[in-house]
Amino acid sequence: MDDEEADLREQIFHNNVREQIIFLLLFILLYLLSFMLIEKFRRRDSEDYFTADEDEVKVYRISLWLCTFALAVSLGSALLLPLSIISNEVLILYTDTYYVKWLNSSLIQGLWNHVFLFSNLSLFVFLPFAYLFSESSGFPGCRGLRGRVYETFIVLALLGVVMLGLAYVISAWLEGDRSGIDALLSLWTYLPFLYSCVSFVGVLMLLVCTPLGFVRLFGVISGVLVKPQFLRDLNEEYYVYSFEEKTIRRRIDTSVATGAGYISPEPMYVDHGDISAPVNANLSRAKDVIDQHCKETPLLRLRNGALQAGLNERLEKIVAMRKEVEKQRKTSSLQRNVVYPLAMLLLLALTAITVLMVLQNALELLIGIKALPLSTRQFTLGIASLSKLGWAGATLEAFLILYLHAASLTGLAGPMAALRLSPRARRTPLRKIIGACAVLVVYSTAQPLLVKILGITNFDLLGEFGRIKWLGNFKLVMFYNALFAGTVTLCLVRKFTASVRRELYNRFKWIADLFTLPEESAAIKSPLSARSSVERTVINKEETTQNVEHLKTE
Repeated sequence: MDDEEADLREQIFHNNVREQIIFLLLFILLYLLSFMLIEKFRRRDSEDYFTADEDEVKVYRISLWLCTFALAVSLGSALLLPLSIISNEVLILYTDTYYVKWLNSSLIQGLWNHVFLFSNLSLFVFLPFAYLFSESSGFPGCRGLRGRVYETFIVLALLGVVMLGLAYVISAWLEGDRSGIDALLSLWTYLPFLYSCVSFVGVLMLLVCTPLGFVRLFGVISGVLVKPQFLRDLNEEYYVYSFEEKTIRRRIDTSVATGAGYISPEPMYVDHGDISAPVNANLSRAKDVIDQHCKETPLLRLRNGALQAGLNERLEKIVAMRKEVEKQRKTSSLQRNVVYPLAMLLLLALTAITVLMVLQNALELLIGIKALPLSTRQFTLGIASLSKLGWAGATLEAFLILYLHAASLTGLAGPMAALRLSPRARRTPLRKIIGACAVLVVYSTAQPLLVKILGITNFDLLGEFGRIKWLGNFKLVMFYNALFAGTVTLCLVRKFTASVRRELYNRFKWIADLFTLPEESAAIKSPLSARSSVERTVINKEETTQNVEHLKTE
């Protein structure tokens, strides 16, 4: 009997050690990936990193390590559901295989618990510490690294008191029975409450970003892949860029040879000339931004060194665009005529499937077939498949979750650009890195909740994720599903009917102008008539000038 208990304790010990080793290996992998991403975007100059002060270098490194840790945790949180779904299907398909014995419910449960713990630490401790530590200067009489550490801990403690007080007020407002002194002293209960509030804000943020990301993904794919010939004439674009490149080179050579700091003769209609138009791969879209561009000083109106500098800068952009178009011209017809339509159809099919699954989930919640996403029961892996279609349906669910991640990140780029948090390669300062990591942590912690609210998968939220109280609010979950489906549908309709609606608006406006201005109807019936009237006016002026000169000579 004692031997059996010893064997059982030894087995539990070995299982625990194996799980901790797997967690450590996963964390190291995510940390290295996060470190490479931050190394790609962080700024490397004298103002941000390279300084003679050793304390500044240490502060920068510590803050950067904390940001890397937070980014690794956000990546792990984003991959929780896909890894859990795939693990469940692997255990079902290979039940008796020895090589997957290490993959069990305890491992997945521990992974969820670690991600929840590290997300709280990153959001409420590490990232605030990194920002305050980088901005600190120390107390009077206690400068240096030690003084900055003291200042950071004191300010962070004061900030923690403020946050806990705010959490107590909100909790007392929502739950009147918890407004006593005992509830105030139980501080450990407020961290999950703060996390639920942050996750609720993240879910609301995803409600805005994800539908926009669905639409913007079409533009991203259109920019990466080469469009078919009937949608984009690459030969025309190549000739336009080639002619403009030759023109700019001739202007630069003339300016250098003659020493003239201006264009002579001065070009007509320079505000709408080809050299003042913005560089854009899509020539049809370039016309929409000419008006905004023309508010600036036109390039050919510049003088002296500003003219040559502007011409050289313009030449670099034109050469880059010409090389890109030349590279796209060399793509095969198969890639141009097959890959692009298939990619567009795949995006449209994935978006339609997502909307249909959301509508089905809302209908099942309304009827009472499906339970709310709030989960308190223990989940065991390898018992039954999560989808009626088996492993194929589970694979589709995991792929849809990754697609939601891509759409959310694409839509998140707009708000981050508005907040000036968009990272730029090798030009992102430490403050923006900390802010971007905070936004990504909030987004990644809300992503599993979003997937479960929308009913993309039947996998229950494990650990503290499934105990967030607002997930049990039926009205909130139903309203979120309906609003998400309606917003995605509206964005797609607006995306694919934009040109038709613009043309209809122009036609109705033209008809309205015909009825409101009958005396000018002949001039606005067509652009050709307006053009012919302008040409007749110019010809009349020229004839008048010639007659005056003839009379003077006589």
